[in-house]
Amino acid sequence: MEAATVATFFAAGGASLFMAWAIGAGSSGSTPFAPAVGANAISVMRAGFFVGILGLLGATLQGANVTEAVGRDLVVGTTLSPIAAIVALSIAAGLVAVGVFTGYPIATAFTVTGAVVGAGLAMGGAPAWPKYSEIVAVWTLTPFVGGGIAYGTTKLLRHESVPETVATPALAGLVGAILANVEFVLLGPSDTTQSVAGTIAASAPGRIAVTVVLAAVVVALMAVDMRTDVAAGQRHFLLALGGLVAFSAGGSQVGLALGPLLPLFDTVDIAVPLIALLFGGGLGLLAGSWTAAPRMIKAIAQDYSSLGPRRSIAALIPSFAIAQTAILLGVPISFNEIIVSAVIGAGAAAGSGGISRGKVGYTVLAWVGSLLGAGVLSFGLYTALSAVLLV
Repeated sequence: MEAATVATFFAAGGASLFMAWAIGAGSSGSTPFAPAVGANAISVMRAGFFVGILGLLGATLQGANVTEAVGRDLVVGTTLSPIAAIVALSIAAGLVAVGVFTGYPIATAFTVTGAVVGAGLAMGGAPAWPKYSEIVAVWTLTPFVGGGIAYGTTKLLRHESVPETVATPALAGLVGAILANVEFVLLGPSDTTQSVAGTIAASAPGRIAVTVVLAAVVVALMAVDMRTDVAAGQRHFLLALGGLVAFSAGGSQVGLALGPLLPLFDTVDIAVPLIALLFGGGLGLLAGSWTAAPRMIKAIAQDYSSLGPRRSIAALIPSFAIAQTAILLGVPISFNEIIVSAVIGAGAAAGSGGISRGKVGYTVLAWVGSLLGAGVLSFGLYTALSAVLLV
């Protein structure tokens, strides 16, 4: 391999690691445990520690779908060159880093998607309209679905006629049923994923039966915990949910850092297993979570709503479900959008006055601006570099 090619390749890898760090410091590192921190179930620093570990596991075991989508499905007719990958990743990471250090949750999925599309179009590629329609549908529905479910769940948990010792185990059983059908790379044959229910039973009726049994086990365990100490049971459930969302964040967000690199490996004679790349990206997420996530955890936990345990549970349940749906579809999703909308829905159900309307408005503008700005900047910078470097 020529020295120039090696240098460019490593520069692209460095940009990818910077992107992974920025994601770990921002969306995947801050949002999963933010409701739990807001409910005083875990400290900010401890949340940053655990979210890094769980994000690494999620990236390695669930990151393939979104990585493939970002790397190969956003532009038709071309693949990103090393220079285009460096441009897209650098611009996206820079915007996310600005959000981290200013305290505003920039939507990472928006910035990376805009930057990759901008660079791909500048290379002469065509828009991938079917994929864009799928992505826009998920992004548009997320605040309504997440906020709506969080609103309804909060109302259920606060309803006087529904004992918490009944409602909380039932919700835990629902989460257990979802978890039984979440797909992991190590459970399936080579280069495929499989769920726990699918591994135990091959037929659809069998998978349903396994799901019901596993959900019932979770309900029983949660019920026993709640009978012993209601407050402790809620805290345990809340921390488990935060862990599941952190794991899901790793599985989704690592693709935003690694996706642009995939086409580069098609141009060189280097056989690197995808799971090895995912593990490397997960290490970048972990580094970001451990070094810079606490600032954003505080911003999400305290600036949007003062959450108690019940509202935090209500916010994290739809967050976990939406994140896993997006991973299954291979759609890059913003965890800031998921968590913020769920937090607002839970806060609205409780009649909380703690939601900052101004903060929410600026956040939405930052999301839209990051998508459009990343696309324009990436297109312009790649076009300028192409003229100078004749690439």
